[in-house]
Amino acid sequence: MFNPNPRIQRLAIGPRHDCLVIDDALLEPERWVEHALEHRDAFAERAGNAYPGPELPLPEAATAQLEAFFAAHLRRRLGGRRTLRRMGRLAMTTATPESLHPRQCFCHVDHLDVPPGHMIAASVLYLFRDPALGGTGFYMPRRPPADIARLVQAAAEWPAERFHAETGIARGYMRESNAWFEKVLEVEPRWNRMIAYPGTVMHSADIDPRRLSTDPARGRLTINGFFACTRSLSQ
Repeated sequence: MFNPNPRIQRLAIGPRHDCLVIDDALLEPERWVEHALEHRDAFAERAGNAYPGPELPLPEAATAQLEAFFAAHLRRRLGGRRTLRRMGRLAMTTATPESLHPRQCFCHVDHLDVPPGHMIAASVLYLFRDPALGGTGFYMPRRPPADIARLVQAAAEWPAERFHAETGIARGYMRESNAWFEKVLEVEPRWNRMIAYPGTVMHSADIDPRRLSTDPARGRLTINGFFACTRSLSQ
């Protein structure tokens, strides 16, 4: 499934973190587009999940291969030592800007409820050829942690109209810096490109909604991975 001899590029996310970029990650990426087409009716939006579109869990064998690739080539570079939990899914970004929940209109971190001494890593593998569908942006907060916490709480509790009016965050996909967050890195998408990064770094898909489609052969199809790991002793 995965390239046994990957070329890994390291890009800095601010002063403390890195994003790892692997081109030609899969040996036969077309097979996953075919899989998505074959099972397109099984894609579904998950209740309580903030992803802006339907998802399809990876088969267990594929998730195991994803984790094996992560463990062999990426985990140590991201500060992990041993993988305790992992999840893998195919995902399609399909939501229109007008339908987005407030929490989907600004960057986020990934949550896997890990205890102290553990870390979260995430990966995205782009399975589309149109770069206009968007890669991934990484952000740093421009305000104190308490302000960011209140923003996240407001996104969960306030009506959309009040949230956008009082915070100044526009309704739609986040693509640039705003008064709350500064964009520090943008990774362009490429067919069969995989990125991996600490899940606790703020990030957001850099999406042009005019290009979105519900067709897996033309839309923003990705393989997303999440890994809860013990932290490296050197971290």
